[in-house]
Amino acid sequence: MNTESEYLHGNFRGLQHLGLPVTDLDNSVDFYSRLGFRRILSAHVDESDGRVLVAFMEQRGVIIELYQVTAREREEIRARKDGHIDHIAFDVADVDEAFVELKTAGFDMVQEKPLFLDFWKRGCKYFAVRGPDGEKLEFNQIL
Repeated sequence: MNTESEYLHGNFRGLQHLGLPVTDLDNSVDFYSRLGFRRILSAHVDESDGRVLVAFMEQRGVIIELYQVTAREREEIRARKDGHIDHIAFDVADVDEAFVELKTAGFDMVQEKPLFLDFWKRGCKYFAVRGPDGEKLEFNQIL
């Protein structure tokens, strides 16, 4: 019997992008641009209840698909504390420096300081900021 890993062997190449439904595409594009992402594609999809606007944002090989949902779906997204994805984690070289930089820039910090977790061989430190629709963006350094 084939296992899932045998089916994916040689075809699975890693993270391609993360899809994130948003309520205001321009606001979200601006937010992610402030984090160093650049728009690499703009598109739209016509649905029966309206047009879904799409922007693909990229930074250093990480691609996030932001898509503004139709009016009917926006209230559900606004009501979610952590958005549709609990968090997106980004690797950083110096988590303490990243914390100071984002706090100084006025981002909505979730933690008061980077936190240590006893993960990996020597642990890791992380903190998170909130995006415009409540999504958590985690900045993580494996020590």
